[in-house]
Amino acid sequence: MFEILEPAAQRIPFVFNSPHSGRLYPQSFLDQSRLDAHSIRRSEDHFVDELFQSATYLGAPLLRAHFPRAFLDVNREPYELDPRMFDGALPAHANIGSMRVAGGLGTVPRLVAENMEIYQGRFPVEEALTRIETIYKPYHATLRKLIARTHVQFGMAVLIDCHSMPGNVHLPGTGQRPDFIIGDRYGTSAAAELSRVAVELLQQLGYAVTRNKPYAGGFITEHYGRPTRGLHALQIEINRSLYIDEATLVKKPGFAALEADLGTFIAALARHVEEYAAYMPLAAE
Repeated sequence: MFEILEPAAQRIPFVFNSPHSGRLYPQSFLDQSRLDAHSIRRSEDHFVDELFQSATYLGAPLLRAHFPRAFLDVNREPYELDPRMFDGALPAHANIGSMRVAGGLGTVPRLVAENMEIYQGRFPVEEALTRIETIYKPYHATLRKLIARTHVQFGMAVLIDCHSMPGNVHLPGTGQRPDFIIGDRYGTSAAAELSRVAVELLQQLGYAVTRNKPYAGGFITEHYGRPTRGLHALQIEINRSLYIDEATLVKKPGFAALEADLGTFIAALARHVEEYAAYMPLAAE
Protein backbone atom coordinates (compact mmCIF):
# COMPACT_ATOMS: atom_id res chain seq x y z
CA MET A 1 0.00 0.00 0.00
CA PHE A 2 3.05 2.29 -0.02
CA GLU A 3 6.61 2.22 -1.29
CA ILE A 4 9.98 3.88 -0.93
CA LEU A 5 11.65 5.23 -4.04
CA GLU A 6 15.30 4.89 -3.06
CA PRO A 7 18.27 6.62 -4.69
CA ALA A 8 21.24 4.51 -5.73
CA ALA A 9 22.96 6.12 -2.72
CA GLN A 10 21.64 8.74 -0.34
CA ARG A 11 23.72 11.86 -0.91
CA ILE A 12 21.71 14.60 0.79
CA PRO A 13 20.19 14.75 4.31
CA PHE A 14 16.61 14.88 3.03
CA VAL A 15 13.60 12.58 3.19
CA PHE A 16 10.60 13.30 0.96
CA ASN A 17 7.12 12.12 1.85
CA SER A 18 3.95 12.12 -0.27
CA PRO A 19 1.19 10.80 2.02
CA HIS A 20 -1.87 12.01 0.08
CA SER A 21 -1.10 11.22 -3.56
CA GLY A 22 -2.31 7.61 -3.41
CA ARG A 23 -4.77 6.70 -6.15
CA LEU A 24 -5.46 2.99 -5.69
CA TYR A 25 -9.02 2.70 -4.37
CA PRO A 26 -9.99 -0.69 -2.96
CA GLN A 27 -13.18 -1.95 -4.59
CA SER A 28 -14.66 -2.79 -1.19
CA PHE A 29 -14.15 0.86 -0.19
CA LEU A 30 -15.79 2.15 -3.38
CA ASP A 31 -18.71 -0.18 -2.73
CA GLN A 32 -19.20 1.43 0.69
CA SER A 33 -19.14 4.95 -0.72
CA ARG A 34 -21.99 7.10 -1.91
CA LEU A 35 -19.59 9.00 -4.20
CA ASP A 36 -18.74 8.22 -7.80
CA ALA A 37 -15.21 7.27 -8.83
CA HIS A 38 -14.40 10.85 -9.82
CA SER A 39 -15.86 12.72 -6.85
CA ILE A 40 -14.13 10.50 -4.31
CA ARG A 41 -10.77 11.71 -5.68
CA ARG A 42 -11.33 15.33 -4.62
CA SER A 43 -9.13 14.92 -1.54
CA GLU A 44 -6.13 13.56 -3.46
CA ASP A 45 -2.87 15.45 -3.77
CA HIS A 46 -2.94 14.63 -7.46
CA PHE A 47 0.41 13.46 -8.90
CA VAL A 48 2.45 15.12 -6.14
CA ASP A 49 4.63 12.01 -5.91
CA GLU A 50 5.50 12.46 -9.59
CA LEU A 51 6.24 16.16 -9.17
CA PHE A 52 8.85 15.36 -6.51
CA GLN A 53 10.31 12.21 -8.02
CA SER A 54 13.48 14.06 -9.04
CA ALA A 55 14.40 13.89 -5.33
CA THR A 56 15.59 10.32 -5.86
CA TYR A 57 17.90 11.36 -8.71
CA LEU A 58 19.35 14.01 -6.42
CA GLY A 59 20.06 11.44 -3.70
CA ALA A 60 17.09 11.39 -1.32
CA PRO A 61 14.44 8.73 -0.63
CA LEU A 62 10.79 9.42 -1.41
CA LEU A 63 8.07 7.62 0.56
CA ARG A 64 4.76 7.60 -1.25
CA ALA A 65 1.35 6.23 -0.37
CA HIS A 66 -0.64 4.15 -2.83
CA PHE A 67 -3.75 4.11 -0.61
CA PRO A 68 -5.92 7.23 -0.99
CA ARG A 69 -6.37 9.88 1.65
CA ALA A 70 -10.15 9.33 1.58
CA PHE A 71 -9.52 5.76 2.77
CA LEU A 72 -6.94 6.57 5.47
CA ASP A 73 -5.17 9.81 6.35
CA VAL A 74 -1.70 9.27 7.79
CA ASN A 75 -1.31 13.03 8.34
CA ARG A 76 -3.42 12.69 11.48
CA GLU A 77 -2.92 11.24 14.92
CA PRO A 78 -3.38 7.46 14.75
CA TYR A 79 -6.79 7.49 16.42
CA GLU A 80 -8.56 10.72 15.46
CA LEU A 81 -11.88 9.00 14.86
CA ASP A 82 -15.53 10.04 14.72
CA PRO A 83 -17.71 7.60 16.71
CA ARG A 84 -20.75 8.55 14.60
CA MET A 85 -19.19 6.74 11.62
CA PHE A 86 -18.93 3.29 13.13
CA ASP A 87 -20.86 0.37 14.51
CA GLY A 88 -19.13 -0.62 17.75
CA ALA A 89 -17.19 1.19 20.43
CA LEU A 90 -13.94 3.02 19.76
CA PRO A 91 -10.98 2.35 22.07
CA ALA A 92 -10.72 4.63 25.09
CA HIS A 93 -7.57 6.29 23.73
CA ALA A 94 -9.31 7.51 20.56
CA ASN A 95 -9.29 11.28 20.11
CA ILE A 96 -12.93 11.92 19.26
CA GLY A 97 -12.93 15.62 20.10
CA SER A 98 -10.32 17.12 17.78
CA MET A 99 -11.17 19.92 15.36
CA ARG A 100 -10.21 17.64 12.49
CA VAL A 101 -12.68 14.99 13.59
CA ALA A 102 -15.36 17.67 13.97
CA GLY A 103 -14.61 18.78 10.43
CA GLY A 104 -14.98 15.27 9.05
CA LEU A 105 -11.27 14.92 8.34
CA GLY A 106 -10.02 12.44 10.91
CA THR A 107 -7.71 9.47 10.46
CA VAL A 108 -10.54 7.67 8.70
CA PRO A 109 -12.23 10.64 7.03
CA ARG A 110 -15.97 11.15 6.87
CA LEU A 111 -15.77 13.75 4.09
CA VAL A 112 -13.80 14.54 0.99
CA ALA A 113 -13.22 18.13 -0.12
CA GLU A 114 -16.23 20.41 -0.42
CA ASN A 115 -17.97 18.61 2.45
CA MET A 116 -19.03 15.57 0.44
CA GLU A 117 -19.97 12.58 2.59
CA ILE A 118 -17.96 9.47 1.70
CA TYR A 119 -19.96 6.61 3.20
CA GLN A 120 -23.49 5.35 2.63
CA GLY A 121 -23.83 4.49 6.30
CA ARG A 122 -22.00 3.24 9.36
CA PHE A 123 -19.48 0.43 9.07
CA PRO A 124 -17.79 -1.84 11.63
CA VAL A 125 -15.30 -0.10 13.89
CA GLU A 126 -12.99 -3.10 13.47
CA GLU A 127 -12.51 -2.13 9.84
CA ALA A 128 -11.23 1.32 10.78
CA LEU A 129 -8.92 -0.13 13.43
CA THR A 130 -7.58 -2.66 10.91
CA ARG A 131 -6.65 0.16 8.53
CA ILE A 132 -4.71 1.79 11.34
CA GLU A 133 -2.92 -1.40 12.37
CA THR A 134 -2.08 -2.66 8.88
CA ILE A 135 -1.39 0.59 7.00
CA TYR A 136 -1.07 3.63 9.27
CA LYS A 137 1.35 2.15 11.77
CA PRO A 138 3.63 0.48 9.17
CA TYR A 139 3.67 3.70 7.15
CA HIS A 140 4.86 5.77 10.11
CA ALA A 141 7.32 3.10 11.17
CA THR A 142 8.84 3.29 7.69
CA LEU A 143 8.97 7.09 7.75
CA ARG A 144 10.62 7.07 11.19
CA LYS A 145 13.28 4.63 9.96
CA LEU A 146 14.07 6.80 6.93
CA ILE A 147 14.43 9.90 9.10
CA ALA A 148 16.54 8.08 11.71
CA ARG A 149 18.80 6.58 9.04
CA THR A 150 19.31 10.00 7.50
CA HIS A 151 20.02 11.59 10.87
CA VAL A 152 22.64 8.96 11.68
CA GLN A 153 24.33 9.31 8.30
CA PHE A 154 24.42 13.11 8.10
CA GLY A 155 24.01 14.31 11.68
CA MET A 156 20.73 15.98 10.70
CA ALA A 157 17.61 15.24 8.67
CA VAL A 158 15.21 17.43 6.70
CA LEU A 159 11.75 15.99 6.06
CA ILE A 160 9.86 17.57 3.16
CA ASP A 161 6.17 16.68 3.44
CA CYS A 162 4.69 17.13 -0.04
CA HIS A 163 1.08 18.21 -0.63
CA SER A 164 -1.20 20.10 -2.98
CA MET A 165 -4.05 22.52 -2.41
CA PRO A 166 -7.14 23.51 -4.41
CA GLY A 167 -6.67 26.26 -6.95
CA ASN A 168 -9.23 28.50 -5.26
CA VAL A 169 -7.23 28.88 -2.03
CA HIS A 170 -6.61 32.53 -1.17
CA LEU A 171 -4.86 34.21 1.72
CA PRO A 172 -7.37 35.23 4.41
CA GLY A 173 -8.52 38.79 3.97
CA THR A 174 -6.80 39.23 0.61
CA GLY A 175 -7.31 38.28 -3.00
CA GLN A 176 -3.82 36.78 -3.22
CA ARG A 177 -3.62 33.23 -4.52
CA PRO A 178 -0.35 31.56 -3.53
CA ASP A 179 1.39 29.10 -5.82
CA PHE A 180 3.19 27.52 -2.87
CA ILE A 181 2.82 27.56 0.89
CA ILE A 182 5.74 26.60 3.11
CA GLY A 183 4.58 25.35 6.50
CA ASP A 184 6.83 25.02 9.53
CA ARG A 185 4.21 25.06 12.31
CA TYR A 186 4.95 28.76 12.87
CA GLY A 187 8.67 28.23 13.32
CA THR A 188 8.52 25.19 15.61
CA SER A 189 9.14 22.30 13.17
CA ALA A 190 12.22 23.61 11.36
CA ALA A 191 14.98 26.17 11.66
CA ALA A 192 13.74 29.60 10.61
CA GLU A 193 16.67 29.86 8.20
CA LEU A 194 15.57 26.73 6.39
CA SER A 195 12.03 28.03 5.95
CA ARG A 196 13.27 31.42 4.80
CA VAL A 197 15.54 29.92 2.16
CA ALA A 198 12.80 27.58 0.91
CA VAL A 199 10.48 30.55 0.39
CA GLU A 200 13.18 32.62 -1.33
CA LEU A 201 14.24 29.84 -3.70
CA LEU A 202 10.69 29.33 -4.92
CA GLN A 203 10.20 33.08 -5.29
CA GLN A 204 13.37 33.25 -7.37
CA LEU A 205 11.78 30.69 -9.70
CA GLY A 206 8.91 33.11 -10.23
CA TYR A 207 6.27 31.73 -7.89
CA ALA A 208 4.03 33.48 -5.37
CA VAL A 209 4.95 31.95 -2.01
CA THR A 210 3.59 32.39 1.50
CA ARG A 211 4.50 30.85 4.83
CA ASN A 212 2.13 29.08 7.22
CA LYS A 213 -1.06 30.72 5.94
CA PRO A 214 -3.51 29.17 5.52
CA TYR A 215 -1.61 25.87 5.96
CA ALA A 216 1.08 25.63 8.64
CA GLY A 217 1.61 21.88 8.48
CA GLY A 218 -0.27 18.87 9.81
CA PHE A 219 0.47 16.01 12.16
CA ILE A 220 3.51 14.79 10.21
CA THR A 221 5.25 18.17 10.21
CA GLU A 222 4.46 18.75 13.85
CA HIS A 223 5.32 15.23 14.99
CA TYR A 224 8.66 14.78 13.21
CA GLY A 225 10.06 18.31 13.34
CA ARG A 226 12.51 18.66 16.26
CA PRO A 227 14.92 21.36 15.11
CA THR A 228 16.88 21.49 18.38
CA ARG A 229 17.79 17.83 17.70
CA GLY A 230 18.70 18.45 14.07
CA LEU A 231 15.36 17.09 12.79
CA HIS A 232 13.65 19.61 10.54
CA ALA A 233 10.25 19.22 8.89
CA LEU A 234 8.71 21.46 6.23
CA GLN A 235 5.35 21.07 4.56
CA ILE A 236 5.06 22.21 0.95
CA GLU A 237 1.65 22.88 -0.55
CA ILE A 238 1.44 23.31 -4.34
CA ASN A 239 -1.49 25.03 -6.01
CA ARG A 240 -3.13 22.36 -8.17
CA SER A 241 -4.19 24.86 -10.81
CA LEU A 242 -0.51 25.13 -11.78
CA TYR A 243 -0.39 21.61 -13.13
CA ILE A 244 -3.79 19.90 -13.53
CA ASP A 245 -7.26 20.69 -14.78
CA GLU A 246 -9.14 20.30 -11.52
CA ALA A 247 -12.38 19.34 -13.29
CA THR A 248 -10.92 16.51 -15.38
CA LEU A 249 -7.78 15.74 -13.29
CA VAL A 250 -5.75 15.75 -16.50
CA LYS A 251 -2.20 17.09 -16.35
CA LYS A 252 -1.68 20.51 -17.91
CA PRO A 253 1.09 21.15 -20.45
CA GLY A 254 3.03 22.95 -17.70
CA PHE A 255 3.37 19.80 -15.59
CA ALA A 256 6.87 18.96 -16.83
CA ALA A 257 8.08 22.54 -16.32
CA LEU A 258 6.83 22.55 -12.73
CA GLU A 259 8.48 19.19 -12.09
CA ALA A 260 11.75 20.60 -13.46
CA ASP A 261 11.43 23.70 -11.27
CA LEU A 262 10.94 21.50 -8.22
CA GLY A 263 14.11 19.61 -9.11
CA THR A 264 15.95 22.93 -9.28
CA PHE A 265 14.44 23.92 -5.94
CA ILE A 266 15.42 20.66 -4.23
CA ALA A 267 18.99 20.85 -5.51
CA ALA A 268 19.39 24.47 -4.41
CA LEU A 269 17.90 23.84 -0.96
CA ALA A 270 20.16 20.82 -0.51
CA ARG A 271 23.23 22.88 -1.46
CA HIS A 272 22.28 25.53 1.08
CA VAL A 273 21.84 22.94 3.82
CA GLU A 274 25.17 21.31 3.02
CA GLU A 275 27.01 24.63 3.02
CA TYR A 276 25.38 26.29 5.99
CA ALA A 277 24.00 23.52 8.24
CA ALA A 278 26.69 24.09 10.84
CA TYR A 279 25.66 27.74 11.09
CA MET A 280 21.92 27.26 10.83
CA PRO A 281 20.20 28.76 13.89
CA LEU A 282 18.13 26.00 15.48
CA ALA A 283 15.83 27.99 17.73
CA ALA A 284 12.31 28.86 16.69
CA GLU A 285 11.57 32.42 15.67
